[in-house]
Amino acid sequence: MSTARGRLRVYLGAAPGVGKTYAMLCEGRRARERGRDVVVGLIETHGRARTAALLADMEVVPRKTVLYRGTSFTELDVEAVLARRPRAVLIDELAHTNVPGSANVKRWEDIEDILDAGIDVISTVNIQHLESVNDVVREITGVPQRETVPDEVVRRADQVELVDMSPDALRRRMAHGNVYPPEKIDAALSNYFRVGNLTALRELALLWVAGKVDDQLDRYRAAHGIAGTWETRERVVVALTGGPEGDTLVRRAARIADRSKGADLLAVHVTRADGLTGTDPADLSRQRALVESMGGSYHQVVGDDVPRALLEFARGVNATQLVLGASRRGRLAQIFTRGVGTEATAQSGSIDVHMITHAEAARGRRRTAWSRAALTRKRRLTGWGMALLGMPVLAAVLVPFRDLVSLPSEILLFLSMVVGVALVGGMWPAITAAVGGSLLLNYFFTPPIGNFTISQPENLLALAVFVVVAAAVAAVVDLAARRTREAARAGADAEVLSTLAGHVLRGDAALPSLLARLREIYGLTSVTLLERTNKPSPDDRVDSAAWRIVASAGGVPCTSPSSADTDVVIDEELMLAVCGRLLDASDRRVLEAFAAEAAVALRQERLSEQAEQAKPLAEADRMRTALLAAVSHDLRTPLASAKAAVDSLRATDVEWSDTDRRELLATADESLVKLIRLVENLLDMSRLQAGVLGLTLRPVPLEEVVPRSIDDLGPLSGMIEGDISPELPEIVADPALLERILVNLMSNAVRYSPPGQRVLVTASRLADHIEIRIVDRGPGIPPDAYERVFLPFQRLGDRDNETGVGLGLALSRGLADAMGGTLLPDETPGGGLTMILTMPISSRAGAVPVEEPA
Repeated sequence: MSTARGRLRVYLGAAPGVGKTYAMLCEGRRARERGRDVVVGLIETHGRARTAALLADMEVVPRKTVLYRGTSFTELDVEAVLARRPRAVLIDELAHTNVPGSANVKRWEDIEDILDAGIDVISTVNIQHLESVNDVVREITGVPQRETVPDEVVRRADQVELVDMSPDALRRRMAHGNVYPPEKIDAALSNYFRVGNLTALRELALLWVAGKVDDQLDRYRAAHGIAGTWETRERVVVALTGGPEGDTLVRRAARIADRSKGADLLAVHVTRADGLTGTDPADLSRQRALVESMGGSYHQVVGDDVPRALLEFARGVNATQLVLGASRRGRLAQIFTRGVGTEATAQSGSIDVHMITHAEAARGRRRTAWSRAALTRKRRLTGWGMALLGMPVLAAVLVPFRDLVSLPSEILLFLSMVVGVALVGGMWPAITAAVGGSLLLNYFFTPPIGNFTISQPENLLALAVFVVVAAAVAAVVDLAARRTREAARAGADAEVLSTLAGHVLRGDAALPSLLARLREIYGLTSVTLLERTNKPSPDDRVDSAAWRIVASAGGVPCTSPSSADTDVVIDEELMLAVCGRLLDASDRRVLEAFAAEAAVALRQERLSEQAEQAKPLAEADRMRTALLAAVSHDLRTPLASAKAAVDSLRATDVEWSDTDRRELLATADESLVKLIRLVENLLDMSRLQAGVLGLTLRPVPLEEVVPRSIDDLGPLSGMIEGDISPELPEIVADPALLERILVNLMSNAVRYSPPGQRVLVTASRLADHIEIRIVDRGPGIPPDAYERVFLPFQRLGDRDNETGVGLGLALSRGLADAMGGTLLPDETPGGGLTMILTMPISSRAGAVPVEEPA
């Protein structure tokens, strides 16, 4: 008998400290008071007293111990939870990554196993750990989030509850010491927990939860067969035809959406099922970009019944308003068909339909591919020749035999000629042949012979059927010819646009490559992208002095639009000029798409150039700002301590004992040593930035450098436990700089280690490198903040922010890179931070590289 799957409840927060874990524990206690069997699988209190107080009388399943690289860690014990088999279990940090060696890589996979066993789970997660918003959070906060959970895991939850808090309220909670220890509050408030960051993260969380609610509503309406619109949220759909009125419709729809309290804006274009249309793809591309620039989304649906397709799309997205343009059809056409707007309004039901007037409505429909000739000029001339000469010739051939051939047979022969004319020349020659053939049949073959009268009614019916059938056949043949030609053109355009799309997807955005591809496709002599350099006079818009060549492909480039065979205006500043042959109107549509992509490629190149030029300036500005911050923060403390000690010694109103004087002198000395170290770090960092740091690389034995580095720590040396094997080979490094790195790393580890916990320094060989590990048991940092801690002058928060020191880590990494090594952080299993310094082995160490077991 299978067990029903457990239910998952997730508390979602915008940022650490909003109270997810607290809310989860409160819910667990309420459920226990109602008689449910609830246990705690794993809770991270992060040292918060109020959170820890809720655990006082809760049953906690002991964690399991996992050994990794000789160190023990604790993780969620899934087997113990399954053996205990409670009704519900509380498990914190859904996105957590388990220690290597665990049964599952991620904690959410552990939770899936528990749910499959029929046990309910209550968990927590922050919005920045959801996979879909990972890149957005990185852009907002500047911190990459490496611990993520797939959105689908959270979307599958039976209940997602947002734990919301305004940015100001969260910052007040932090200032009161309810989130972080006092020494980390200032750094947290000035970095990750800025008001702007918290506001953006809160909006992301609200939008994500709103999206899940929309999904639930859609599933409910689909399950209950509800086709009507529920106005739970305003959505404005604007229909685009690709015509020139599209820009007006998009802007009007955007204003309607803004007035509707920020309603969603969706643009939709309906294409025919056969893919044949007179729509200009360049116009649609421009209108799509306009929609997206206004915060809307663009969609394309297929349907031959345009009003029905529009309304089906609108109902599918639960839209409340539909924006349509006034018809561009002529009055005669409106008599026979009501038009898209009228049909959509009649069938809209609860959806409000806005009919927007525009300038194009008065001008009528543009001449499209449907109104242009479907056949070549040669075929049309041949058809007219057959109609004007072939019908009389056929009549002359049949006149001698009219007594032998019946009238129906004569009509069939004339009809065959009309069909032939239709096949060759199209509709109008065929209709002309049909009318002329009916007159010839009437005059030469229908009694009374020799005049245009018909004595027998059945002959009149036969001639009428002849004319109707001939016209119908001609219309069908002409339509088939049009469709064939349009299909060929659409296929060619699709192939060209597919080539363009492949060019973009492959990242071949360089202008010369794009222009060369265009030249090859159309067999042109040259393709040139021109940029206006000055404003032309009103009567000379193609002055050659007003243009300069941005990029070209092929032979001699065009120097101005006037020297080109075909030119395409991209915007007020750019124009694409081609030489070699004239392109027809249908080719221009594809040419405009290439022109638009060329403009995008040009802008990308220039933005990249500007970004590269701005990088040194931004880095210099950041360094100046950081230097001021360091002077005001890092240097102030030792200066203040030294000055206070010296002022105390100089005081004449106090009698100091010898012991007091020694303590004051020791304080001043220690402060000045710190000051000297900070100044040396600043100088070394400036040398690294300038690329003038002097290096003396030579083989260095670790068993000599590490003890000296520990001794340099002075009173802190007692907090270091070294474990360096003398059998390790020498490494290539600058001894003084390597010692500086180790001192910085060890002093940082001691500073953040709990009282009584010693910092472990170990080393091991890995292939042709030596890994030196500085292991502490402090609060650690989340993996998503690993790179942030190496920025100069950063003092960051704890696990939920970004822990680090001011200059030491940045300088240490810079020195390691300069010597050909690497410096990377890693999580200490069981809590804490491990800094891994990797240095190359000296070539004289010899031996075949071996890899030590993990």
